[in-house]
Amino acid sequence: MEILQNSIGAQVLVELKGRRKLKGKLLGFDQHLNLILQDSEEIVSNPETEEESVTQIDTVIVRGDNVVLVSPPPKRAKKE
Repeated sequence: MEILQNSIGAQVLVELKGRRKLKGKLLGFDQHLNLILQDSEEIVSNPETEEESVTQIDTVIVRGDNVVLVSPPPKRAKKE
């Protein structure tokens, strides 16, 4: 949960059941992994053609039961 807390305000990739993905800015979450994403887009993959379709969504609330994984933003490389 600490990783999610540190990802608030950053763009995350959320994989859902049914080969769907959402990418957007994480506004909040709860202990059930319900998520609120802003300025997001839905990415749907067709398994037969390997094509992806992208649909813009403004704000979306994702029920935690549908979440397979949440990928936080990549860590920034430290300057030496």
